[in-house]
Amino acid sequence: MEKQTLEKVFEYASSPVHGTLSRKLRKGVKIQVNDGNVFEGATLFLGDEFVRVTVKVGEETRNTYYAWDKICCVTTIGKVED
Repeated sequence: MEKQTLEKVFEYASSPVHGTLSRKLRKGVKIQVNDGNVFEGATLFLGDEFVRVTVKVGEETRNTYYAWDKICCVTTIGKVED
């Protein structure tokens, strides 16, 4: 999958964080990269060479890094709206 296409998927699922280059997942949206962990309430950083997913777990912050060329699929998860 092209980096340009993946960027659009990440942008669709998130909103810009004012004053930063990061993006926050939209309310009610979860994201899964390469059929791995499902992230909720995450902040994304879309760098030139990698994607960083940051989540808070208790009192810890966890960063997961993905190389663009190693991402084969992205799943967005949200509730069905009537």
